[in-house]
Amino acid sequence: MPKKMYTLITGASEGLGKAFALECAKRNMNLVLVALPHSGLEELSHFIERNFSVSVHSFEKDLCDSASCHELFFEVQKRGLHLQMLINNAGIGSTITFGEGTIALYEKQIKLNVLATTIITRLFLDNLERNTPSYILNVGSMASFFFLPKKQVYGGTKSYIHFFSKSLRKEVKRDGIRVSVLCPGGINTNLSVTLLNKTGTWLSKLSIMDPEQVAPIAIDGLLKGKAVIVPGMLNNFFMLLDKLLPEYIKTMITNYGMKKMKPDDQYSRLLRKRVAA
Repeated sequence: MPKKMYTLITGASEGLGKAFALECAKRNMNLVLVALPHSGLEELSHFIERNFSVSVHSFEKDLCDSASCHELFFEVQKRGLHLQMLINNAGIGSTITFGEGTIALYEKQIKLNVLATTIITRLFLDNLERNTPSYILNVGSMASFFFLPKKQVYGGTKSYIHFFSKSLRKEVKRDGIRVSVLCPGGINTNLSVTLLNKTGTWLSKLSIMDPEQVAPIAIDGLLKGKAVIVPGMLNNFFMLLDKLLPEYIKTMITNYGMKKMKPDDQYSRLLRKRVAA
């Protein structure tokens, strides 16, 4: 009897992670969903099981705590779940000057964006090797290509994800594992980010995508074996401009764009609440 295969998705309760869960369910993929406690994960899992013919296991974990990453691994192992796809989506974003950010924010951002992705990938690597062909999708950002004001720590964490993914891709290809890094531009992932996205320039607003647009592009790119996935025609145009324009013009454009993005009081409150959770 063939083994039942699963796709593990972190940060699955909202935004892009939720869109990944629904997109994979539409493709008849069984799911292992991970998100923070009290984030609506259980309700989402029940909805998917009711509306799609797939099996769903959900785990409420705060992956900022490395012990929770290990707990997740042991619980998945205990249930005997076979992984064929891992989507490292959980992360914390920010658009603030370095002096405005707190140490607590930066610690949490680095722990979740960098350390949790690294630990989870390592823990589940053997499981993926046993179920080849298998896939790893790490969610990076277009911020990993540009040096943006107000994105210093966030961009640094996503630069790590970019480098980590491309290096790992070369190592595990011979083992039958394909690794891709998704580098989206702005996404309306939640209320706070949507509020922030509305303050950008008219051109940046045109490039904003909804999670439901990004998820199928990402999964298609992963299954096709693309190393780097940049969703959206305008975002790919920006990548082309980056190669063609002189540095001083790019600096002028990015500085202007980031100055326009001014987090309002509601965005700031939501960001502080998320860090304190």
